[in-house]
Amino acid sequence: MYERMLDKQVEPSVDEMAAYCAGNAELFVLLNEWLSETYGTVQKVTFPYGNRYGWGIAHRIKQKLICNIFAEKDAFTVMMRLSNKQFASVYGSVQNYTREQIDHRYPCSDGGWIHYRVTEIEHWKDIRKLLTVKCSNGK
Repeated sequence: MYERMLDKQVEPSVDEMAAYCAGNAELFVLLNEWLSETYGTVQKVTFPYGNRYGWGIAHRIKQKLICNIFAEKDAFTVMMRLSNKQFASVYGSVQNYTREQIDHRYPCSDGGWIHYRVTEIEHWKDIRKLLTVKCSNGK
């Protein structure tokens, strides 16, 4: 369940990544389009962190990494870093699943990394809130 695209020798297209997400393909496509259209992120298909992470799409504004979106079987995961202040700014307006992700983030300096798996529309809405904070403070 939720296996990633791990064959480093075969670079997938964005369409192939979306298809891999199966029932969440539309949300995968919509999130990538929303980031590019709303914040002008540049997308690049990458295999950034080795076999545990697999293929994903990196979103950047200029040189700043906004997030990585990893295609998974029937889902996708958004990996991103926010400051504690940024996490706090949305904490009260997100669902419990999202609060759990924030509470269990991997600490890094003043903030931390989350690996946010999107499996339904409510997750998609919340990850957009987190990405809005990231992009609004990241320009």
